Amino acid sequence: MSKGLEIRLASRPQGLPTMDNFEFVEVEAPQPGEGQLLVRNLVMSVDPYMRGRMNEGKSYVPPFEVGKALDGGAVGEVVSSNAEGFQSGDLVLHQLGWRDYAVVPAEHATKVDPNIAPPSAYLSVLGMPGMTAYAGLVDVAEQKEGDVVFVSGAAGAVGSLAGQIAKLRGAKKVIGSAGSAEKVKYLLDEVGFDAAFNYHDGPVREQLAHAAPEGIDVYFDNVGGEHLEAAIFCFNDYGRAAECGMISQYNNEKPEPGPRNMMMIVQKRLKVRGFIVMDHAHLKDQFFKEVGGWLSEGKISYRETVVEGLRNAPDAFLGLMRGDNTGKMLVKIA
Repeated sequence: MSKGLEIRLASRPQGLPTMDNFEFVEVEAPQPGEGQLLVRNLVMSVDPYMRGRMNEGKSYVPPFEVGKALDGGAVGEVVSSNAEGFQSGDLVLHQLGWRDYAVVPAEHATKVDPNIAPPSAYLSVLGMPGMTAYAGLVDVAEQKEGDVVFVSGAAGAVGSLAGQIAKLRGAKKVIGSAGSAEKVKYLLDEVGFDAAFNYHDGPVREQLAHAAPEGIDVYFDNVGGEHLEAAIFCFNDYGRAAECGMISQYNNEKPEPGPRNMMMIVQKRLKVRGFIVMDHAHLKDQFFKEVGGWLSEGKISYRETVVEGLRNAPDAFLGLMRGDNTGKMLVKIA
């Protein structure tokens, strides 16, 4: 019987997580029951939303349980199948990462084709980050041709794709913020943003106003805080904000005051809407057709930051919290 590693939540973090919040446990490879697959994971995702699941309390997904393995997106190879339609050697996308071996119910596994894109792409451009960017622009922000679009956290997996999708959907101008000069260069030279700035270089409001003297029509928010306040100030009338995430707030032990210019939401008749990607599943086929087409035509660029080894998954997650990644942060397991 094979043994494998799984990574468990040892304790709930206070503020920024540390290695002490994780536990490494060797376990016997589980056996699949009827309608299940035994999957050997090859690559897994670490994502900002996982920080929220480390806390207790009600949210849109249940919190991680202390003493139990964490989970999240992963692509693996089917070792054995007790389910019709799957066989050994198939590659599947599922939600039981943070472990070497997973028993996955067949209804929660999606076959992926490595001839269309590498397995890791189904965790990035063709996976949850790509779908999040697409749904946020199409459904939530109702982006139109000719819009000026601002994306915060633009060098991350979702942000870098949101900017490119906005351009491909006819945006007049796409502006991004990022946390280093290297990431700004990446946005301008590789991803194709029209303007970008390093939010450490000065007040976000001033830098955004300089980049968008004509104002902005759409804000794709991954950061919150000062960025959201700046966007509200720079919005044109009837602007739309897609609130995807607020990573600047995730590790706060006490809530911070919100933007100080909320009255502008009324004055400018703004729409500010939070969203969760799972609520937009009706777009899945449209997303694969449109974004998959752009990818095959070479119109979309994506980058991955890959950490080797399952034991280094907590390091990858902590690096994500620090902003060490450009594009999607992934962990190569096998």
